[in-house]
Amino acid sequence: MHPLPRGTRRGRAAHRPPHRPERPGSYDTLLGKRSAVLDADEPEGLALLHELLAGADVLVHGYRPGALRRFGLGAEELAERHPGLVVVSLSAWGTAGPWGERRGFDSIVQAASGIAAVESTSDGPGALPCQLLDHGTGYLCAAAVLDGLRRQSEAGGTWLRELSLARTAHWLLGRPRAERPPVPADTERWLTGLDSPDGRITAVAPPGRIDGKPLNWPFIHAYGTDEPRWDPR
Repeated sequence: MHPLPRGTRRGRAAHRPPHRPERPGSYDTLLGKRSAVLDADEPEGLALLHELLAGADVLVHGYRPGALRRFGLGAEELAERHPGLVVVSLSAWGTAGPWGERRGFDSIVQAASGIAAVESTSDGPGALPCQLLDHGTGYLCAAAVLDGLRRQSEAGGTWLRELSLARTAHWLLGRPRAERPPVPADTERWLTGLDSPDGRITAVAPPGRIDGKPLNWPFIHAYGTDEPRWDPR
């Protein structure tokens, strides 16, 4: 994590271009979130994005290293224009090396890192039972946000943390391997139901407890259906 100039802000901000929409009916990444669509290629969209960032504590993004510089959203530009942000950048391959600027996603990184070979069967290359690089690195991103906010509150400054799916894969491959345990019979305890715009859905319940009480998702909205503004609550 690297300190940059000082300052403080509040809230969170994110951007996804309208011409790359989410798959309809996909709610896995929308649980408990409000989402809006902005086009940073349009002056109005970019101006509104900067307006949101001016009120943000944290910016988490999954763009390739360097991809946001053309919008004036590189790490140095963010530190100068929006001092005090905690910026967490997630990429497929990291910021160094010949693949640093390539696109990628979980399954591709599993194949390139050797996980597909480790998980192979007689039928060919295998895969982990879930998108574990996505999930695992996501939790690391959350930890990086909390650590950055702590450091910002203690020392000020703008804090940058860079994570990659490839580095998570490298870490997992270096761990001791054990025989995969059987799937427990009571998996229902990890699931919860909630109402979505497309009807009742089943989702994985949020992990953890507060004061001994399990957590619940407060709501679920369809992708891109919220106004691009901070919730006054």
